[in-house]
Amino acid sequence: MRRISRKKRSTPANRAIAASVALILGGGGLVAVNVYASAGEGPSGSSPPTRAQSAGSRLSTIDCPEAVNGLPEVPDGARGEVDRELAAMDTQITDAYRQFADRKEQIARDPGLAENAVLGPLRNKRTASLDRIGIAIGRVGERPAGLESLAGCSLRADDSRPGNGDGNGDGTNGGDGGQDDGQGQDQGQNQGQNEGQGQDPGQGQDPGQDQGQGGNGPVAADFVDIRSVQPGVDRPRQRRGASRGTFTTDCGRNENGKFNPDNVIVAPGVSNGAHHMHDYIGNQANDAFASDDDLADGATTCRNQGDRSTYYWPVLRLQNGQDEDDVNADGGGRDQNVGEIQTPSQVTLKFVGSPVGRVTAMPRFLRIITGDAKAFTNGDANANASWSCTGFEDRQLKDKYPICPEGSQVVRTFAFQNCWDGQNTDSANHRTHVAFAQRNGRCPNGFRAVPQLVQRIVYDVPPGPGFAVDSFPEQLHKPITDHGDFINVFDDRLMKKMVRCINDGRRCR
Repeated sequence: MRRISRKKRSTPANRAIAASVALILGGGGLVAVNVYASAGEGPSGSSPPTRAQSAGSRLSTIDCPEAVNGLPEVPDGARGEVDRELAAMDTQITDAYRQFADRKEQIARDPGLAENAVLGPLRNKRTASLDRIGIAIGRVGERPAGLESLAGCSLRADDSRPGNGDGNGDGTNGGDGGQDDGQGQDQGQNQGQNEGQGQDPGQGQDPGQDQGQGGNGPVAADFVDIRSVQPGVDRPRQRRGASRGTFTTDCGRNENGKFNPDNVIVAPGVSNGAHHMHDYIGNQANDAFASDDDLADGATTCRNQGDRSTYYWPVLRLQNGQDEDDVNADGGGRDQNVGEIQTPSQVTLKFVGSPVGRVTAMPRFLRIITGDAKAFTNGDANANASWSCTGFEDRQLKDKYPICPEGSQVVRTFAFQNCWDGQNTDSANHRTHVAFAQRNGRCPNGFRAVPQLVQRIVYDVPPGPGFAVDSFPEQLHKPITDHGDFINVFDDRLMKKMVRCINDGRRCR
């Protein structure tokens, strides 16, 4: 698809508008309902909620089981077809959400309409896709049983996120989100445990009230003043023999404005497979149809031309009433992602070592996804979002956006998986071929330590609740859905240099 021209960072006028919007929102000025449908995944059943279940909270999203998590290992010969069907199921949820959004007031009065107009048709489409997935796997292996159990979806309210009790979140993140050169993240698994910091967003607004420019979030309760969050990180102690070096690659900030709503890792060959817009730095050949050969031959924005890797993440938009060039495009306005795309003020890509030993080279074309784009409906198991502010990076948030004080900038940090299974550059669910180190810093059995990518992205945005990351529509622009993608296209010479630098304890570029 055509490349979208990115607007410059917000002007003083736009910043004033955003600040005004934040004040209006903070005062409870908007009372609309969050209603976005889902490419979601979660422990939902197939039956619509009862009136009792809906009492006291407005239904806001569609919650469906994540089909890929219910599949057995998919044979290589079936992966292409399975990936396309999984992407089609995401589109089915997006379409169903539109139906839900168009009828939300009627459904609020008559929940039975949800089954007839939204959930029933969605279940039928998902059943057909799951049947095709079973057939595709059955052609080259044993057809899995029970896939039909993944077809059911339900409606639920914004305040009932799976895996987090009442869904309001505690706002804190125990992992260090890439501090101390990425060592000791607790790998995103113990985030959000620090005694419920950040419960009060300080806005006096019901979590169910709509705040986002696109009508599907974020809400005031998704933000917290970073100064109210207690410092807290959990790092494994570096042991004798730790690989203490670093390798930093400079690939710019996407100043040239390369965007698309594809995801070549999760949905190869499918346009708009992400249903949200990505920033891309590094390899310029990355779109849904890029092969390994295309990536190997692609131009790169990286200063060292030996790094043709691709680094991408959801764009961050300012909710200031300004339309972007993609307002009528897939991944943009058509998928309820609106607002002015913000160019990062700084992007740092650093590879670090292991606290307990040496690292080995990554294989070329290794694919890693960190975080979960559907964590709002899936729950926290794979979430790895880390939000903070400059000057406060010992305070990390997992399920809240930070409100930074004047003069401080918003920081997103991704610490990627740092253990590899030694065999595969990808897996059917795009997760099991890599893993995070355990709490003691050691890789799980059968895995070996590789350089860990720690990605830090900084934005100069107005203070207050006036921004959000792009998301699948049904994920309501929640901060916990933040995620990053990486495909290693370092040449062999530069990868060897990286490994030597890290293992020798040097700092290299």
